[in-house]
Amino acid sequence: MAVAREKDVLSKVDHQTGSEWWRGAVIYQVYPRSFADASGDGIGDLKGITDRLEHIASLGVDGIWLSPFFTSPMKDFGYDVADFCDVDPIFGTLADFDALLARAHSLGLKVIIDQVYSHTSDQHAWFQESRKSKAGEKADWYVWADAKPDGTPPSNWQSVFMGPSWTWDASRGQYYLHNFLSSQPDLNVHNPEVQNALLDVAKFWLDRGVDGFRMDAVNFFMHDPALRDNPKAYEFRGNKPFDLQEHLYNQSHADIPAFLTRVRALMNSYPGTFTVAEVGGERALEEMQLYTQGDKGLNTAYSFEFLEAESLSAKVIRDAVEAWPDVEDMGWPSFTFSNHDRPRAVTRWATDSDMEDNPAFAKMLNMLILSLRGSVCLYQGEELGLPQAHVPFERLTDPEAIANWPATLGRDGTRTPMPWRRDVENAGFSSHEPWLPVDPRHTHRAVDTQENDPSSVLNALRDFLAFRKGQPALVRGAIDFLDAPEPVLAFRRVLDGETRLCVFNLSGREQDWQPEGGAGTPLFALEGAKPGAPLPAFGTYIL
Repeated sequence: MAVAREKDVLSKVDHQTGSEWWRGAVIYQVYPRSFADASGDGIGDLKGITDRLEHIASLGVDGIWLSPFFTSPMKDFGYDVADFCDVDPIFGTLADFDALLARAHSLGLKVIIDQVYSHTSDQHAWFQESRKSKAGEKADWYVWADAKPDGTPPSNWQSVFMGPSWTWDASRGQYYLHNFLSSQPDLNVHNPEVQNALLDVAKFWLDRGVDGFRMDAVNFFMHDPALRDNPKAYEFRGNKPFDLQEHLYNQSHADIPAFLTRVRALMNSYPGTFTVAEVGGERALEEMQLYTQGDKGLNTAYSFEFLEAESLSAKVIRDAVEAWPDVEDMGWPSFTFSNHDRPRAVTRWATDSDMEDNPAFAKMLNMLILSLRGSVCLYQGEELGLPQAHVPFERLTDPEAIANWPATLGRDGTRTPMPWRRDVENAGFSSHEPWLPVDPRHTHRAVDTQENDPSSVLNALRDFLAFRKGQPALVRGAIDFLDAPEPVLAFRRVLDGETRLCVFNLSGREQDWQPEGGAGTPLFALEGAKPGAPLPAFGTYIL
């Protein structure tokens, strides 16, 4: 039954409109500050990305996702937007963006950009107008509330980045809501005028030719207008104030799907575009499936189930994938092992330093995520097997890392500059001292070094993506997990009568396991793995 449904989808998409190219697509995430610096000021920019697009295209991915490059005071490095429809000067100009877009399209790459609709910077013109008066033109564009009789904030809500999520504004004489930094006031997306303004932002970029959006923090789009207090957490999730509450009222309002229906309707008027939602929190799975349900929600969504997993296991993988069954009206999943917000996977999941530095482990992780049912976000540097960089306290820039030091690895260590050339200053990222230091361990894994090594993590990824393009079952097929003992993971991908059996050894030790009825034609393997023989450390094969 599942196979038949997948066959119907593939037939409809490939032979009629081609508009659902994103099903099973691989999107390479670019963090602009850290990818390539063409201007020589130590900060990556749009021209630098354009200069390096051929590298991305050479991987065999389908498109790129650009993290924010919009006008911003950079308190949260671009996720505090001061102008949704312009480029911050540190990254370049709108003309530079247009040139990047044109070059990417000429190389066959789709271009996805971030859209941050839950909040803006406090420097945004909308907020500056809103704070002037309780009766002004944009008075209700943000979430304002009076103090309680004793002067305390309107509710007990806590911000993700520590402390209360309410800040007093003397200009207006009220508190404003911010689920993140105090310099990131929350938009009142309940307001139809705000919704219209955000849809106009989306249209601005769609008219320029972008192919889709990564929607930031979707479950933070709307709050409880009654401002009810959150209850205490039902279980221990951490020591930060934010972790001590169940987030029932500061986010996840029931009206969010109705706004997403408006977003989907706009996207449908631009054929071939798509949306991927970021959804975090304790109800992430429920909300992702709600926000992607049927033909009125967003196209796909990802959360932090892999990004926050403390260890890698077959159970972790299987539980996450099987949570998206192929049933009527179920959305299409997306997965990522690393991104700009969480430590890199080879560090998070390594059980010792040897494992972190073992190229075989990085190769296996890349092949694994690219073999699962769903679309894939591949973070810059994953093609090199980069570990989490060490950033000393005096060089930290991430407000979350500074506030929580030393209890967290923070986000700076995953945002350090991309290493392009081993024997060049700053690993070829910039002629100037970079905004974050280059980790010496990254220099030894630079692109130019791996280019010339047929057995490198880089070339293993290229080989597998080239192979995957000719395997529709691996791109859009159904998935069926086999019963196998940890740390072996085995599953079948099936489409249109073709079956691909995928077997992975997730550990650094040889495993003696064979699938029942595992006879078949070997198609791809790592570390010399093959059926009928013990699985080598981090070995994998596809039949």
